[in-house]
Amino acid sequence: MKAWRFHGFSDMRLDDVPEPKCGPGHVLVEPLCVQPSVTEAQLAYGIPTLAYDRIKRRLETSAPIQLFGHEFCARILEVGLGVEGFQPGDRVAARAKLPCGDCPLCRTERGDLCRKGPVIGFDLPGCFAERAILPAISLVKVDDRISDSEAACLQSLSDSVAAVETAQLKIADTVVIFGQGSMGLECLQIARLSGAGLIITVDVRDEACEMSRQLGADHALNARSVDVVSAIRDLTGGIGADVVFECAGGSPKQGLAGHQSLLQAIDAVRSGGKIIGVSWFGGPLELNIDLFRERSLRYLFPDVSTRGHLEHTVRLAATGRVRLTPTIGHILHGIESVPKAFEITANKGRYKAINPAQVLMRL
Repeated sequence: MKAWRFHGFSDMRLDDVPEPKCGPGHVLVEPLCVQPSVTEAQLAYGIPTLAYDRIKRRLETSAPIQLFGHEFCARILEVGLGVEGFQPGDRVAARAKLPCGDCPLCRTERGDLCRKGPVIGFDLPGCFAERAILPAISLVKVDDRISDSEAACLQSLSDSVAAVETAQLKIADTVVIFGQGSMGLECLQIARLSGAGLIITVDVRDEACEMSRQLGADHALNARSVDVVSAIRDLTGGIGADVVFECAGGSPKQGLAGHQSLLQAIDAVRSGGKIIGVSWFGGPLELNIDLFRERSLRYLFPDVSTRGHLEHTVRLAATGRVRLTPTIGHILHGIESVPKAFEITANKGRYKAINPAQVLMRL
C-alpha cells in the first residue's frame, strides 16, 4: 500500500510499505479525511515545538518512518480480537494520547489521564496512508450528522474542551482569546456554551477576526491596527479580563506570535485572573514571576484531553452547538495532496486559512 514517510525534516515521500496487520485490541481503518495539525506542520519542517527532540531523534535513528496524521476521520475495515463496540463500516475519530496501561494512574478509574503512553502519529503510525492500524481504546464513533471533514477536527476540538474546562469559567466571566485559528475559535464557542459573558478575541488577520465575529465574539480586535491591551482595558472598565486564553504563541517563522501574545495576555488579565496556556512556544521563556505573585495571577495549562472529552465533542458537533464547517476553507483531494496540506497549514496566513488544510484521501 501507499503511505507517506519522512526521510528527514522537509523530506516526505509517498512510499510503498507493507500492508498493516490487525492485531488484538486494534482495528484496521481506511482514512477518509486527514489534516496535519499546526504542531505537525511545524515539525515537518524542523521547527522546534512540542515533541521536537523526540521526532528529531526518531528521524536520526529510524528514518524513513511514518509520522503524523492524528487528526482524522476513518472507516473501520476490520476489527481485531477482543475489540468490542466497533464493527466494519463504522466511522471513527481518535484521541492522540494513549494511556501506558502499566503505571499506578492507569490502574485507577482516571487512567485516561496518563501521559506516559504512545501518541498516534508521533510514536505510532498515523493516517497519512491508504490504511492504518489504530488502538481501539483511542477511538470514538462519529455521529452520522457529522461530515468526514468535521470529524477530522474533533481531536483538536477535544483539546479545546479540555482547555475551557481547565479555566473553570463562572457565569458571565469576561473572556479574552488571543489567536483565532482553529483552537482559538473552538475555545470561543465552548466558552460561550460554558457561560462566558463578554468575549473579546484578538488576531492579526482580518479573515480570522471576521470568522470570530460570525462564531460569537462580541469584539474581535486586529492587533495590527489597535493597541489590544488598551482596548481590552477600555472594554472591561479598566479591570481586565477574568480569563485569557493564549492560543497565538509559537514560531514567528510560521506566522505565529512568538511570546508577544503571552506578554499581552499578562497585561490584559485582571489581578487574580487566569491565563490558560494553549500554545506551544518551542523553547524556554523568561517571565517576571514576581509580577504573577504580586497580581495573584494563575498561569494554567490544559490537562490531557480524555476519551470523555472526545465523546463530548461528537455531541457538540452533531447538534450544531459548535460549528466547525465555517472554519474549513482548504480541502484537497487524493493522497498525493498531503504535502500541499502541510504547506498550507504551515503558512496559514499566506493562504488565508483558518483550520488546517484537509485531504480527502480517495479521489
